[in-house]
Amino acid sequence: MSSAENFDRAALEQLVTKRFFYAPSFQIYGGVAGLYDYGPTGCALLNNIISVWRNHFVLEEEMLEVDTSIMTTHDVLKTSGHVDKFADYMCKDLKNGEIFRADHVVEAVLEARLQGDKEARAAKAGKTPEQIAAEAAEDASKVDKKKKKKKGVVVAVELADDVRKAYEETLAQIDNYNGEELAAIMKKFDIRSPESGNELSEPKEFNLMFESSIGPTGHLKGYLRPETAQGQFLNFKKLLEFNNDKMPFASAQVGRSFRNEISPRSGLLRVREFTMAEIEHYVDPENKQHPKFVDVKDVVLTLLPKDVQLGGKTETVDMTIGEAVEKKIVDNETLGYFMARIYLFLEKIGIKRDRLRFRQHMDNEMAHYACDCWDAEIKTSYGWIECVGCADRSAYDLTVHSKRTGEKLVVREQLPEPRTVELWQVEINKKTFGPKFKKDAKAVEETLNSLSEDKYAQLAKELETAGVGSIEVNGQTFEVTKDHITVKRGTVTEHVREYTPNVIEPSFGIGRILYALLEHSWWVREDDEARNVLSFPPIVAPFKCCVLPLSGNAVFEPFVRKFSRELRQAGISTRTDDSKASIGRRYARNDELGIPYAITIDFDTVKDNTVTLRERDSTKQIRDTFENILKILRDA
Repeated sequence: MSSAENFDRAALEQLVTKRFFYAPSFQIYGGVAGLYDYGPTGCALLNNIISVWRNHFVLEEEMLEVDTSIMTTHDVLKTSGHVDKFADYMCKDLKNGEIFRADHVVEAVLEARLQGDKEARAAKAGKTPEQIAAEAAEDASKVDKKKKKKKGVVVAVELADDVRKAYEETLAQIDNYNGEELAAIMKKFDIRSPESGNELSEPKEFNLMFESSIGPTGHLKGYLRPETAQGQFLNFKKLLEFNNDKMPFASAQVGRSFRNEISPRSGLLRVREFTMAEIEHYVDPENKQHPKFVDVKDVVLTLLPKDVQLGGKTETVDMTIGEAVEKKIVDNETLGYFMARIYLFLEKIGIKRDRLRFRQHMDNEMAHYACDCWDAEIKTSYGWIECVGCADRSAYDLTVHSKRTGEKLVVREQLPEPRTVELWQVEINKKTFGPKFKKDAKAVEETLNSLSEDKYAQLAKELETAGVGSIEVNGQTFEVTKDHITVKRGTVTEHVREYTPNVIEPSFGIGRILYALLEHSWWVREDDEARNVLSFPPIVAPFKCCVLPLSGNAVFEPFVRKFSRELRQAGISTRTDDSKASIGRRYARNDELGIPYAITIDFDTVKDNTVTLRERDSTKQIRDTFENILKILRDA
């Protein structure tokens, strides 16, 4: 197999195009960056990956699968935060108009300057140009290219020590800068276009959603969804009812999502339309244990914890998920359970264990509401690529949608015994409240009765110290006084516990996984560089078996039809190759498609109904009756 460090990406891309796994959309019109069409083999591979995903997660975990609308209204995505926050910062070459992602261009330029500094220092130390070039190539193979960016021009110029340190510190925190901070960095370090050297505009925020309108008037604004999760959250109440109010449970969805990337590149790794598979596992916030955690506690994962990254290092540690949860490296059992299951899924479809790691998000990467988040990253020729995110999203999504709509998205659980709890209580003075707020009285009262614990504490403090407090209702601010309400702590006896579930969310980028699988599966036979092989596991291979008549002789046709039909009836995906090419050339052609088995029909088949079965990777062959070969393929 090809290693990630010594990898001929151009040769693989040529194979992918030749065998039409995927290709740029609208190619005869010049194509559009970030949009791709899958061909017959790509479609089959994609669908087989999704099929394994469904069996591994949806069926095994008894998840509730849904298929929700791609078009999503403005109100939903405004509430979820996507309208305001789902953005990147872009800047433009002021002369030729080329667009860059601001953080990417800063990285590219500073990394190029640091590399130039290293080369200048090496030359000063007496190293030859060949040695310097070899070291540069080695450094390039180690760079973490999670974000594919334009490469800066490397010029061998030595930097002052304080300048080099400033560059390194800036790069270490590049994910944590906002637009103003990026603008200051670009000005401070004179960041210019990596290709033209022209000045760049100040970074501007660019929302990554595709905007549209719903209906003929255009008054109802909508977007193509940037993720499949929101449709699941909005159906939580129906799903809970379908599940007979039983907790915990999970919903799942596979579908297309859209992100209007500023500068899409790297093939399937950064695109504008892509397939996602997302799971929303709803769990009691007071009990994040998982009943099946014991089944996976001994699974060993390669972990890159956040404290290691904060120390400026990338050394990983191999550890059982049981130990990681016990040591609180991973926050809870449910999160750990899904991390182990993600690992087992990726391994099952053919991702190599030594090129798979779980990287924990640092605090500045996580959303403010998230408890813990890990990315399953796969090593490719582009570096470490995030392919699966696994996050504890707390109760954020259900809470914000409930607050916006007034629909209670909660679980009501009968307590085995009544319990006494201390809660904030609001008493409303009807005599003064109604006349004060008039038509808004109902909305204000509903808001007062649904505040969070922190908001109640803040309001009580305001009333105590100033005699007046403020609350926000549907975008308006209202003032309330001691004459209108009383806010105080009181004891309540509960017979039913009501809570908003937390959500553990594994989110899979199927296109990224597919590309990583192509790289991990591709190799070239040692005896012939022109003979490419894609060693897909049979479970995901586009076709499991090909049927090859030895020649175009008409005597083989009845056997081709009969055997192909019986293979299909047995659920074995089959491709018939009866072209005039030699049998060796046809074997090679189907190796390039990743087909694990080939059945050859020859003149002995006509005599005794035996066929030859060839295995793709070893090229070993056995001969037996078709019936026995069929049994082997069923079990493979």
